[in-house]
Amino acid sequence: MNLTRSGLQGTLHGFSFLSFPNLAYLDLSVNTLFRNIPYQIGYLSKLIYLDLTFNLFSGKIPSEIGHLNSLAVLGLYQNRLEGLIPTSLGNLRKLTFLNLWKNKLSGTIPEEIGRLNSLTELYLPQNNFEGLIPTSLKNLRNLTNLYLWGNNLYGSIPEEIGLLYSLVELDLSQNRLEGLIPASLGNLRNLTVLNLYKNKLSGSIPKEIGHLNSLTSLTLSQNHLQGPIPQGIGGSINMKSLQLYENQFIGSLPESICHGGSLQNFSISNNSFRGQVPQSLKNCTSLERVFLNGNQLTGDISQVFGSYPNLFIIDLSHNNFYGKISSNWGQSLELGTLKMSGNNISGSIPPEIGNCIQLHVLDFSLNHIVGLIPKELGKLTSLEKLWLNGNHLSGAIPVEFKSLTNLEFLDISSNKLCTSLPRNLGNGFSKLNYLNLSHNNFSEELPILLMSLFHLSKLDLSYNSLTGEIPLESSKMQSLEVLNLSHNHLSGIIPTTFEEMHGLLHVDVSYNELHGLIPNNKAFLDAPLEALQDNKGLCGNVKGLPPCKHKSKKGHMKAVFEIIFPISGSLLVLFVFFLVVLILQRRKKDRYPQLEQSDKHEGGSLFVSSTFNGRKMYEEIIRATEAFNDIYCIGNGGYGTTYRAKLSSGEMVAVKKLHQLLDNEKRYQKAFLNEIKALIELRHRNIVKLHGFCSHARHSFLVYEYLEMGSLARMLEIEEYAKEFDWSKRLNIVKGVAYALSYMHHDCSLPIIHRDIKSNNILLDSQYEAHVSDFGTAKILELDSSNWTSLAGTYGYIAPELAFTMKVTEKCDVYSFGVLSLEVIMGKYPGDFISSVKSSDPSVEMGIQLKDVLEQRLPFPTPHVKAELIRVVEIATECLNDTPKSRPTMHMISKVLAAAQAPNCSLQLEPSFE
Repeated sequence: MNLTRSGLQGTLHGFSFLSFPNLAYLDLSVNTLFRNIPYQIGYLSKLIYLDLTFNLFSGKIPSEIGHLNSLAVLGLYQNRLEGLIPTSLGNLRKLTFLNLWKNKLSGTIPEEIGRLNSLTELYLPQNNFEGLIPTSLKNLRNLTNLYLWGNNLYGSIPEEIGLLYSLVELDLSQNRLEGLIPASLGNLRNLTVLNLYKNKLSGSIPKEIGHLNSLTSLTLSQNHLQGPIPQGIGGSINMKSLQLYENQFIGSLPESICHGGSLQNFSISNNSFRGQVPQSLKNCTSLERVFLNGNQLTGDISQVFGSYPNLFIIDLSHNNFYGKISSNWGQSLELGTLKMSGNNISGSIPPEIGNCIQLHVLDFSLNHIVGLIPKELGKLTSLEKLWLNGNHLSGAIPVEFKSLTNLEFLDISSNKLCTSLPRNLGNGFSKLNYLNLSHNNFSEELPILLMSLFHLSKLDLSYNSLTGEIPLESSKMQSLEVLNLSHNHLSGIIPTTFEEMHGLLHVDVSYNELHGLIPNNKAFLDAPLEALQDNKGLCGNVKGLPPCKHKSKKGHMKAVFEIIFPISGSLLVLFVFFLVVLILQRRKKDRYPQLEQSDKHEGGSLFVSSTFNGRKMYEEIIRATEAFNDIYCIGNGGYGTTYRAKLSSGEMVAVKKLHQLLDNEKRYQKAFLNEIKALIELRHRNIVKLHGFCSHARHSFLVYEYLEMGSLARMLEIEEYAKEFDWSKRLNIVKGVAYALSYMHHDCSLPIIHRDIKSNNILLDSQYEAHVSDFGTAKILELDSSNWTSLAGTYGYIAPELAFTMKVTEKCDVYSFGVLSLEVIMGKYPGDFISSVKSSDPSVEMGIQLKDVLEQRLPFPTPHVKAELIRVVEIATECLNDTPKSRPTMHMISKVLAAAQAPNCSLQLEPSFE
């Protein structure tokens, strides 16, 4: 019976298995069957093949399966099974294939598995098994594949594994195994894959491993291994992947490292290797991914590396390489990442680098490179990150840089660049997030285009010779958080338009010639005196600055004109703007008669944002999504469905289409208007950006920036993604959400409460930066109102007081933030842990409990990271206080998370936070 991919759903309970007494083959894989596996399956005594993979089965594996004495294949991969492996499975003496991969099984691996002497493939990874690897596995002499990775197994690797002479693939990675690598593994002459990474193994690599001539992949990274690399490692003629990174290896690299000429993936980063790069590596044209960074390797960089036509990424950073950069790198046309930071490289940047048009990341920082920045770098139109800082580069920034339209990060600081900044600098930099041009000798005025970049979050132009006034257009940098203009010759007043920059956190304008009133902006008002000192005459209500003197009548009239004229001009522009929109709405376009018909009979309003023309946006989205075809759907929510749309400009956007259900129309419309009202006011790098909206009887939708990594919930749920989602990324997520909520609660003209903070509503960009989304239930607090509300939010994240008071305050979001923080650290919804935290003895040290809280799919953190994680768990615990007044404010939380504390510092939160 083959019902694979048949769209079956529901349970198997009530299905009459006894009606098929002679059934030998049962395949129900890739359906959506759920609940328990019925024990009646054990009555199918003639069953040879049973595959239930890719379903939603939960509960325990029924022990009755152990009665299927004829069974040869058992597949339960990727379900939600839990509990122990029943010892009765040891009765399946004819079983050749057992796959329990990716479930929630726990306990120890039973010794009875060793009785399955017909077994050829055993897959138990990505469960919660603990304890020792059973020595009874030595009896599985026919075993070719043994996968136990991604569990909590501890102890040493049994010597008896070396008796499994038929083994072809052995993967024990991502456990807590310790001790030495057994020399007996050298007996496994058929072994092609040996993965032991992310454990606690120590000692040296046994020389016997070097005799495994069939190896194609050897991964020993992220352990505590030491000593030199034995000769023979990498000598296998078929070796394709050799990964030894993050250990304590010393000595030189073996000459045989690419003896067979097949090596593709080679990583030895963050060890203590010395000496020259082997000749075999120079001639290894098969290389695709190379990581040599963080060692003490030496040699002339123009001589020790060759040409690599298949190379995709190479990192040579933080070694002792010297000499000039070879023009040969321009022949690696597939190259996406090239890093040489922190060496002793001299000479100039070869213009041939401009041939590597696939480059996304280029890092030549912290060397001794001289000469001009070659204009050919302007050909790297795919470039996203460029580091040239910490060299001796001279001349100007090439005007060709305007072609780098995908650039997100640019650091050319600490060089000898001079002349003025190009007037077109910033033209095309629509994605630029970080720009550092400090410690150079740039002169003349600040380019208006540069000071208008919307997505820029950090701008550092300090220690130059810039002159003139700060442009009024600076207020367009609505994502800006850090601004450093210090140590220049800027003059005039600081524009009052800075008061519109609500996301600005840190500012430094010291050592200039500025004067006048400090803007009424939190970043300026909270700035230390050192960030404002040594100017011509700044004044204002800031500690250390003199108060401003009252203006004369003449000065007062001048101020009035300075205010009135811009306002009048703005009103005129606004009037013309709406006039144009009105004309556009009345125009009929023959190309889209269906839209004209919809406009005529159904009515509607097309919004025109600063980014898109309204009607064009509407038409493009209908076309790009094929009228909201399901194939473009990327998510469903309570108030709408989200689609991916690629506009004709090539820009990708996310479109949230409002549900059109008549019985709930008012509720959906309110959510729609709520989200518009909230997002129009919000400008912060950790809050999703609204490009525009369409309110129309046929289709009402909102258009956002597209965030390619999807939701935080998706990242935590999908195993492969969660394992790449390391501690530093997770800490950054918690901080990003905290900064966004602090901004919403404390830096907006009226506080905005989100009311539905949860992992599904946190979206991630390609850099794992958090963006708070879905403001359909958001509430703007009225200062003269009681702010009572209907219940909103998601069960499990809602503050307890909302269940009986219905009064919304900022502390509702604080509670949800606490739940979310624990979810990020634990890798799953905290569930019962929340109640245990509330009732736990405060005298119990959090560091002792941390092992029970941390995500099990990641290695245990380093001491410094551990201290930060403890701090987050402590903050989350404070946020879960049942008494709202006893919870900290988001302002305080963001300050604590942003502070650089020593690892032994403890969190000090005052009991009263109002």
